[in-house]
Amino acid sequence: MKEYYEARAPEYDDWWLGAGLFTDRDRPGWETERDALIETLSALAPARTLDVACGTGFLTQHLPGRITGLDASGTMLGIAAARIPDAAFVESDALRLPFEDGSFERVFSSNFYGHLEEVERQRFLAEARRLASELVLVDSSMGRAPVEVEWQPRVLNDGSEWEIYKRYFTPERLSVELDGAETLFAGEWFVAVRAT
Repeated sequence: MKEYYEARAPEYDDWWLGAGLFTDRDRPGWETERDALIETLSALAPARTLDVACGTGFLTQHLPGRITGLDASGTMLGIAAARIPDAAFVESDALRLPFEDGSFERVFSSNFYGHLEEVERQRFLAEARRLASELVLVDSSMGRAPVEVEWQPRVLNDGSEWEIYKRYFTPERLSVELDGAETLFAGEWFVAVRAT
């Protein structure tokens, strides 16, 4: 997956912005919901936050507090660092987080958890709980998904083809997986929950 996101980094924000290969996609309500999600995240209480798999920092830039972004892709981190010069960034494996226990108040992650298979999910959750008392997850909603789980074909601007594991969620499903979580956002395209 690291190689895919390294290749995708220069065009990653196209997905958020409806540009590039996403220009002609039929995504009714996408922009309104994206902006409402950003508003929800911006309203969180400021906290020392680790954004795991922060990518280009598209959502990271809206998180209140002192922010550290982590990603396996150096290219993604370069874009994020230019976007958010006051944040710290670390290139590392998201399933072996290089921080001491309790280093943060919040672990945040968007559109990462849904790419993890069972064993990886358990490792990520254990690491998140080790580092912070709060976990906020944003991921893709079941509202517009054709299936709950799939190996999804993806094509980049350069024509390269990739196959990515992808899950979709309801807030209730995420809550069960996190042993109880508060719904922060429930939309047709995105869901966000907070576990403490």
